[in-house]
Amino acid sequence: MVSLTVFTPAYNRAQTLPRTYASLVRQDCKDFIWLIVDDGSTDQTKELVQKWKTENAGFEIRYIYKSNGGMHTAHNTAYENIDTELNVCIDSDDCLADGSVRKILLTWEKVKNKGYAGIIGLDADLEGRIIGKGFPDSLEETTLTGYYANGGWGDKKLVYRTDVIKKYPPYPVFPGEKYVALAYKYRLIDQDYKLAVLNDVLCRVEYQNDGSSATMWKQYINNPKGFAFWRRICMQYPMSAKRLWIDCVHYVSESIIACDKQYIKKSPKRVMTILAVPFGIILSIYTKKKAKSL
Repeated sequence: MVSLTVFTPAYNRAQTLPRTYASLVRQDCKDFIWLIVDDGSTDQTKELVQKWKTENAGFEIRYIYKSNGGMHTAHNTAYENIDTELNVCIDSDDCLADGSVRKILLTWEKVKNKGYAGIIGLDADLEGRIIGKGFPDSLEETTLTGYYANGGWGDKKLVYRTDVIKKYPPYPVFPGEKYVALAYKYRLIDQDYKLAVLNDVLCRVEYQNDGSSATMWKQYINNPKGFAFWRRICMQYPMSAKRLWIDCVHYVSESIIACDKQYIKKSPKRVMTILAVPFGIILSIYTKKKAKSL
């Protein structure tokens, strides 16, 4: 029985998706399913996938098309359709590092009875340089929140148990918006589970000029309700006292941009939110200026 689903949300990435596919073909263990969730692409994504499905790649390829709703809605669709024990997201402009499926499954076999939510591994760029900070050699388990709270930084690759990821609410959808932080689910899982550490590169990434990381100021303007929702979650489950204040200021800013007059009432930290109002107003003005300059 196949143990792992590699899922790939895709939106007009026909130019980079072949690199993702090639990295899967190179895997020395083919005990996985590749699920592509096409988030309303208008390019040749569907045709590419249909072609690959006729090739003898050694693994099953599944394809789901949905109307464009943003990365978080593609994740919702993926989780609704995954039926393997484990799952991992490899973006449509990234590569699964050579040997990653084998490493994931071998690691999981060793720790699967210890109650972990899954595995946390490393990301690297296409030249092999670790993204952010690696793991201490002695670190065997952590939460994603705990890793960052203790000085870690940079994107990490998360492999989750499918039964765990499905226990928590789906990403909310706000009409007219297309962004909610994927970390929403991860933050909730962190309250109940830890992750086993795999101190090895599982994914090679390339950040696109039109990706969400590169256009974040515009994302704040275009998706203020989604960001305000995420800041409330961060305030409810704070990473640190310093981070709590930062999230509170951002919450005020994004609520102002969203024209939400009830934001203080909705806040899990009302007194702090009131104190953050002047700073949030300044940040909202700065955000609008930055977005216009892009």
